[in-house]
Amino acid sequence: MNTLELFAGIGGLSLGLERAGMTVVGQVEINPFCRSVLARHWPEVPRHDDVRTAVAWWLSEPRPPVHVVAGGYPCQPDSLAGKRRGTDDDRWLWPEMARVIHAVQPWFVIGENVLGHRTRGLRFVLRDLERLGYTARAGIVRACEMGASHPRPRLFVLAHTNRPGRPAWSGVGPARPTAVGEGRWPAEPGVGRVAHGLPGRVDRVTALGNAVAPPVAEHVGRLLLSGAWLDA
Repeated sequence: MNTLELFAGIGGLSLGLERAGMTVVGQVEINPFCRSVLARHWPEVPRHDDVRTAVAWWLSEPRPPVHVVAGGYPCQPDSLAGKRRGTDDDRWLWPEMARVIHAVQPWFVIGENVLGHRTRGLRFVLRDLERLGYTARAGIVRACEMGASHPRPRLFVLAHTNRPGRPAWSGVGPARPTAVGEGRWPAEPGVGRVAHGLPGRVDRVTALGNAVAPPVAEHVGRLLLSGAWLDA
């Protein structure tokens, strides 16, 4: 199941989807620091620096088929911490992700955003996916449900094409949520607020804050592959 990830950040979504059984075949990320992290961990995967020109880049040479387009499109337009300008915000880049979906015609789509997306941009995303020929569902996954020591709720949109020829569901079951009291992730990154001279610390903390937690991404990937999300 080949995956093209947009707004890839440091690859949290890529890592989790790989654990679910998918193969990352392309990444798009505008931040130079994040691209350096991607290059270190996925040296064989082609990368591009701007989602607004991603279609031309991807179609510029022979590429493997894309079965999944995934991406955490920028949350600032809908975040409760911002001005919530929604689709009037210059950082509203869902239309660019929709352009990629239209161009590569994947079987599945995975979108990720903040909870504030429910009352702002989500209706436009669901509308566009329907117009592109997809059936979509939206739901919330919290990192603490996967064993994290923090809630970190995120809204996910899963969609499948209505075109003939979509493969049957693989039967891969969803990852079992692990309650916080039952067991936590083996390691949590230290993000203490005291200056300690670590090079690129601001970039690292920002990248970690924006990243999709890999256990959450794995759970979402398994849900998509199993088809269980359609019963929600």
